[in-house]
Amino acid sequence: NTHVGDTVDRKGGSAVEDTARNDTENEELVSTKEDGCCVPAADDDDGACANCGKHGRGAVKLKICNACFLVKYCDVDCQRAHRGQHKKACKQRAAELKDEQLYSQGHERPEGDFCPICTLPIPLLMSDHAVVKSCCMKRICKGCSVAAYKRGMFDCAFCRTSCPVNDADTLAMVRARVAKKDPVAINHLGVSYCQGKLGLQKDMRKAFELWSEAAELGSIDAFYSLGVAYHKGEGVQQDMKKAIQIWTKAAIQGHVDSRHNLGSLEGQKGNHDRAVRHFLISAKMGYEHSVETIKKMFMGGIATKEHYAEALKGYQDALEEMKSHDRDEVKRLGC
Repeated sequence: NTHVGDTVDRKGGSAVEDTARNDTENEELVSTKEDGCCVPAADDDDGACANCGKHGRGAVKLKICNACFLVKYCDVDCQRAHRGQHKKACKQRAAELKDEQLYSQGHERPEGDFCPICTLPIPLLMSDHAVVKSCCMKRICKGCSVAAYKRGMFDCAFCRTSCPVNDADTLAMVRARVAKKDPVAINHLGVSYCQGKLGLQKDMRKAFELWSEAAELGSIDAFYSLGVAYHKGEGVQQDMKKAIQIWTKAAIQGHVDSRHNLGSLEGQKGNHDRAVRHFLISAKMGYEHSVETIKKMFMGGIATKEHYAEALKGYQDALEEMKSHDRDEVKRLGC
């Protein structure tokens, strides 16, 4: 039996989805701090130290607990003395704040998921509906690419650079962007090492190093790939806790696959309410796997009819936002 939240990988097996690592095919958490850290309170003259009762006036500068933001202390000694009494409430509130961030953010897809020419979000899976141009590392939807070809424009539809004719030329272009510290290019090179593409020998350790660098430079896709690496233990020692933390960082920035994977893991742990909340978000962003998963949960008596209806409507609305005449033409031509 397939666990709630499982998705099917491209080999037909039941697995956590890793589709975002396939963008080369067409061409080329913050952990919650414990109550051992405080920051200055914005209103340090309002309230009193939770331990000794001193008010924040004059020389007494109160600092607020950086985990729960519920209490203030006049110094580290008071914070330590109060730790045993405060720890339970602190952890509970910190978890609530973490969930508020997790489920309230990341409902919109990131900039890189939009075609820079037509400015529409690219349908998922993006590797099936767009190409990553090695010259400028822009992801161009097939609708705009085909429209450009029809007008006799055979160079890059975005930057007008001549398209590479072989893997060596493509790799040279990618490396040129990598040398300029382009996070998209660094992530792309990592994917190429992961898949053994562009004439490169498959090397997961090298891929992991590149994804780590790209993530530091802001690549959301790289965060996702790092999560997959930790989840599978590829190129790095397997660490599920780190995988979840990293996917959380990506999900709250709008990464659809990361959001879906968090739902999958919650479902596998039996946390069905939390799983549904994740799947609803990714379904409304246009992810068919999430809709199908909620459908299965509904048929299994885990999700409600209202959940499925909400997911389906949100998914259909997202599809409407991705439609264009040029993309319809691509479908008609079977490109």
